[in-house]
Amino acid sequence: MGAFEDQAGKVSAEVFKADLFNRLGAQRGDIVEGPQFGVDTSVIDLGHNRELAVSSDPLSLIPALGMKVSAWLSVHLLVYDMCTTGFAPQHAQFVLNLPPSLSRDQFNAYWSEIDQLCDNLDIAITGGHTGQVPGQESTISGGGTMFLSAPKGKIMTSNHCQAGDVIIATKSAALSSSSLLSRAFPTKVTKELGEDIQHKAANNFWKLSVLEESQAAVKLLTPNDDLHAMHDVTEGGVLGAIDEMAQASGLGFDINADVIPVEGETQQIAELFNIDPLCSVGAGCMLMAVSPESVELLIEGLNKEGIRATAIGSFRKDQKRNMIRNGVTDAFSFDGIDPYWTAFFKAIKAGWT
Repeated sequence: MGAFEDQAGKVSAEVFKADLFNRLGAQRGDIVEGPQFGVDTSVIDLGHNRELAVSSDPLSLIPALGMKVSAWLSVHLLVYDMCTTGFAPQHAQFVLNLPPSLSRDQFNAYWSEIDQLCDNLDIAITGGHTGQVPGQESTISGGGTMFLSAPKGKIMTSNHCQAGDVIIATKSAALSSSSLLSRAFPTKVTKELGEDIQHKAANNFWKLSVLEESQAAVKLLTPNDDLHAMHDVTEGGVLGAIDEMAQASGLGFDINADVIPVEGETQQIAELFNIDPLCSVGAGCMLMAVSPESVELLIEGLNKEGIRATAIGSFRKDQKRNMIRNGVTDAFSFDGIDPYWTAFFKAIKAGWT
């Protein structure tokens, strides 16, 4: 399957369903929510009226961005998924497959940041594996898993959207992709767009956490009652994440792409690197499926916390997917390929710094 070998980033829904979904080991009766494309966490029944949420993601190690930024990405990308449950993560495991070129000083800088971040977020590191792997020179340094336990029936998952739910997006699309590109190629960005834009885009990196809005949302609304699902925006951007929520919930949607917020500096970075901000890596944006009568309460409440929130569409009972863009309504189509990766490697090949 050539498309699989040639594609960077996570596999498509097609590959997931064809190659992975029917090969899931033993069937056990304690699985409340198992693996599903577009669902951030699995849920296991622990008994005694408790459930365990589990989620895994790759770890980032990007020497050009520094150990602090790499560690921040590694921890927070895991935290993002756990936030969609309505609870904060409690425990973590890390598997580090490090490049031989990484010095011990660099490793200590990286791990010290991970330790400090987990301490600040009240996450206990319970184990994992650490090693150096010959030939490992990618920006992925291994993987991590986070866990949390909560009362039975209280954990949310992103496959419980309901027809008629309004889709709320927080902050801006493409915050992470534009920020990372600005940090990875500061000279080029500054030359083409100016120092102010480069600084703004680069500093957006520190706005990527979605823990604050997820915790605010569950205080404003009742999980699994008027707040039905949350989904963090990563590969595939806002549009990809909405499509994942719809697929997981067996629904369609009507989306107005013209109202999806994109910060000015983000739009300029996207144009420079020739990426569509609406389907580029979008960590920092959280999607929420909310009953129509609760939309105003949620948006006003998040705004009071200093969190921008925008209604961008709604889910529909049938599986039709419609999108308004530039004032024109068309059937939604997305090939699952995030343009960020192509832009990143193209810039490296072109010698951008």
